[in-house]
Amino acid sequence: MASSVTWDGLRDLARFRAGKGCSISLYLDLDPSISPTPKDASSRINSLIEEVEKSEAANRPELTHEQREGLRADVERLRGFFDQEFSREGARGYAVFSAGLDNVWQDLPLSESVPDAVKVGPTFYLAPLVPLVGRGEGAIVTVVGRERGDLYQLRAGRLEELEEHFHEQRGRHDQGGWSQSRYQRHIEKHVLEHLRDVAERLDRQVRRLRGPRIVVVSSEEIRAEFEEEISNEVRGAIIGWTTAEAHASPPELLEVVGPVLAGWRVEQESEAVERWREEAGRNGRAAAGWAQTLEAASDGRVELLLYQDGADRAAWECPACGRLGSDGGTCPLDGTQMEASEAGLDLACHQTLAHGGTIWAVRERHDLEPVEGIGAVLRY
Repeated sequence: MASSVTWDGLRDLARFRAGKGCSISLYLDLDPSISPTPKDASSRINSLIEEVEKSEAANRPELTHEQREGLRADVERLRGFFDQEFSREGARGYAVFSAGLDNVWQDLPLSESVPDAVKVGPTFYLAPLVPLVGRGEGAIVTVVGRERGDLYQLRAGRLEELEEHFHEQRGRHDQGGWSQSRYQRHIEKHVLEHLRDVAERLDRQVRRLRGPRIVVVSSEEIRAEFEEEISNEVRGAIIGWTTAEAHASPPELLEVVGPVLAGWRVEQESEAVERWREEAGRNGRAAAGWAQTLEAASDGRVELLLYQDGADRAAWECPACGRLGSDGGTCPLDGTQMEASEAGLDLACHQTLAHGGTIWAVRERHDLEPVEGIGAVLRY
């Protein structure tokens, strides 16, 4: 089953810096259109592992004998993992992070595809994982009807059941000697009790999970009744309503919920970009372009890093203190010669994550194009 990518998980990976050897980051695209058969995936896995062995970082003359042996051991572990342990079931992408001399190994089956990539260096390559965070992960899907009241949570691209509840209502044909109006009031009373119970259980889950987003699946008739029973906290967490067939399965529910989540993501993106535009427009707490953004990230001032999906360029990093720059030369803080990196976006992501910030890959808006595709909302 695919794993969840979270900000906390990325921050843990971002804080790592190899102290004894080198780190290896390997990404594998498992989209069926790219890797339709196990043979296709195996061939590309072998090519990626060979890239590790041929990489410039793995063949630097200054590496010690221990570090070279550590890299060889990591390569063999990668081969062994993909030969004996790897399973693509439920995954559309895969990421593996290895640094054997520093006792680090993490493999992540992913719910979305990622481009094939291999990086060897002192830190893990994290930029491909950033767009996978904040895409509705952890959202509660509530299916509510006159009898049904099921709660699911979106985890790694699947709906996992939190609670299932079925309250069978007596059919009209069972009314016996009751008058029609009296019997109908009896039924409606039980429906109301059922909806109230679902609302209470949803409220408990929202409090337990500390404010997740909510999508409610119901008929228009039930929506009107259910809205009257939910708490203000639940009402504020709902991002959309939709409908589905009465006995829809979790995969079928995910299909109807997907567009609601996608619409919410577009709204979130617009809010983030507009916030940046407002701050940048009045020369407030905003950075625009690579030079300003890399400097702010180095200072721990980035609250929200924004980049146009696909934007990247070379940047420089101080090997002593980690400070970033858009140009080479010596570090302005300690005079150490800065080292060039082709993955400037990854450097900015590392600094942002390590200082507790978040990141948004902008896909719908194009406001960042005039400023080299990158900017940030700052803490100060």
